[in-house]
Amino acid sequence: MNPESTTSPPNVSPSPPKPYSQVHLKRAGKKLLLILPDTEPKDVNKDWVELLQDLKYCLNHHKGTWTPGTAVHLLVENRLLDNRQFHDIGEALESAELKLIRVFTSRRQTAITAATAGYSVEQEAPKRELLFIEQPTPSNLTEPLHLKTTVRSGVAIRHPGTIIIQGDVNPGGEIIADGDIIIWGCLRGIAHAGAKGNRECCIMALRMQPTQLRIADAVARAPSENPDMIGPEVAYITSEGIRLKSALNFSKTHTFTPSEKGWTEKLTANLG
Repeated sequence: MNPESTTSPPNVSPSPPKPYSQVHLKRAGKKLLLILPDTEPKDVNKDWVELLQDLKYCLNHHKGTWTPGTAVHLLVENRLLDNRQFHDIGEALESAELKLIRVFTSRRQTAITAATAGYSVEQEAPKRELLFIEQPTPSNLTEPLHLKTTVRSGVAIRHPGTIIIQGDVNPGGEIIADGDIIIWGCLRGIAHAGAKGNRECCIMALRMQPTQLRIADAVARAPSENPDMIGPEVAYITSEGIRLKSALNFSKTHTFTPSEKGWTEKLTANLG
């Protein structure tokens, strides 16, 4: 039997379960979707104890319907989760031979906590037709997402605004932003700025050693040789594709030209 949505185990009391005590487990192709309620509880500690019990019951009820190591995507919408709660979820899934891979959330702090814990994050409303839930309509979703962490291999961060990383992006790590990408560290993984087609977006890093750079629909791979000069650089798009340049005074020497669909040098920059 395939996993279906489930609710809390029956209690002695005939009253229906509280809305926030419902946990849903659904299959989506080769992965499982774990959906937690979006309602903010009045008693956080009591709510989490009940929710964790429901999760364990749900996993035990459907035990044997998945292969060991099946990937799980966690959907929490606007619910706030802290480090301890992510640890509890990961531990419960691990005991059921499942692995938490990706977290969907519209809550900024939850996205930060999940990324810091090493999970891939999408701070964006998932598609309703895939997940069978109402899309959240949070405010300020496109404000910059600021993370103080190292993005490890296998971790992907997706955000509908600008992403700022205080740390390195290791090979195998992926950053996808509809806005700019700023890496206050070494970029060794994949970075995709202007993911929805904004060619004005840039990628900046203290050290550029990317596996791949993408801006809007343009793609560039890292040079085969390491650059002689090491320092902050900016990747930007021109009419001829993606280019790299020292980040020093870039905004003073370059301007985005809509007619060229890319950045060009300012005339004053060539006058000395």
